[in-house]
Amino acid sequence: MTGIPLIVVFVLAIVVMIVAISKYKIHPFLSIMTVSLVFGIIAGVPIAELPKTIGEGFSGTFKSIGIVIIFGALVGTLLEKTGAALKMADLVVKVVGKKHPELAILIMGWIVSIPVFCDSGFVILNPIRKALTKRTGTSSVAMTVALSMGLYISHCFIPPTPGPIAAADSLGIGDHLLLVILLGAVLSIPPLVAGYLFALYIGGKVKARDDEEDASLVKSYDQLIAEYGKLPGGCASFAPIIVPIILMALASGLAMAKINCPVIAFLGTPVIALAVGVILGVVLLASARKMDEFYAITNDTLMIVGPILFITAAGGVLGKVISVSGMVQYITANSNVLSTIGIFFPFVLAAILKTAQGSSTVAITTTAGMLAPVLPALGLDSPVLAALCVIAIGAGAMTVSHANDSYFWVVTNFGEMEPQQGYRTQTLGTLVIGLSSMLGVYIAYMVLA
Repeated sequence: MTGIPLIVVFVLAIVVMIVAISKYKIHPFLSIMTVSLVFGIIAGVPIAELPKTIGEGFSGTFKSIGIVIIFGALVGTLLEKTGAALKMADLVVKVVGKKHPELAILIMGWIVSIPVFCDSGFVILNPIRKALTKRTGTSSVAMTVALSMGLYISHCFIPPTPGPIAAADSLGIGDHLLLVILLGAVLSIPPLVAGYLFALYIGGKVKARDDEEDASLVKSYDQLIAEYGKLPGGCASFAPIIVPIILMALASGLAMAKINCPVIAFLGTPVIALAVGVILGVVLLASARKMDEFYAITNDTLMIVGPILFITAAGGVLGKVISVSGMVQYITANSNVLSTIGIFFPFVLAAILKTAQGSSTVAITTTAGMLAPVLPALGLDSPVLAALCVIAIGAGAMTVSHANDSYFWVVTNFGEMEPQQGYRTQTLGTLVIGLSSMLGVYIAYMVLA
């Protein structure tokens, strides 16, 4: 099957999956795996190849993010158990004040995700989000959405995140990364404002599980501190998060500058960087004289992370099945139909690919590769307009995050929300920031063209 019928089947498959999860309460893992299998069969993926495709999608997700999620969650648990998360929250509140915690976590996410994948960034910053939520008594959902949106915007807009770097290279402006960085930073403002306002709005409409828990058992900040005794110092508290970020940023910066440093490249790999974070978290635990709890902490963390890993991997299966179904090739072959809409063409094409296969990075790199030969025809071949095209692609690659995106499941599960709540928060939120991003791109295009 190919062409329009394949697109129709894909849309129906997504609808069936959402209904199965939200209305009939079928576990997301089973729903996604079943839809992936049925869609693969209907789309004409060879039966003999389908098990291999499913296996590659499942294992590929584990390989790319599985260990990162485990180590990141373990860092978070260690920060929580030692009181370091509360210490970080206290310091952040002193800087921004108690009235704007959502803005604080939004900006923190935007900064952290410049060198770090948004999935990893959410796992790393989630302990601070939770502690800030308790510290300020604000909505957990608002904090989750604000963090997610901040991370997502810089992940899609600003090098050295891999997607924008690859897009810049494909479009012939690999030597103008500073231009892409500056445009990405400036054009982050509209979606940051939209994401912040949406977080405030949706926080009053949706309640997560930890919102309900906090409502039934409210503890003052002084009571929380009393449970830990003396909190660790500020530098020691931030170290398990800041050090991995610095290592990953150094590795990305050296790679961007084409400087070969094997030691930094090794330490800057997300898995190794987060392993360093775990070690620093264990040091905190030892300082608090709680090493006897380390086995239980690790065991509890693995039990919590297990469902997240399997649901995330199932989303990877759906993305893999879609990628081999011929749908991406059909979109590529008919891209000339979309080319008449100018600067909106990169946005629409990236949004279609993003929604179809789940990965923002894949959507960015694939769209850039498709557009490279036609940039002159679109009138986007000057360095400034090509850089603007990279941002337009990034805006499309935000639109939208749903069940075939690993980030959707990371945000939903770590934010302690049900899947249907994830559609109202993460999916709708990424639509809001995607459209507001493209609005900013269009205004910039009218000025620069």
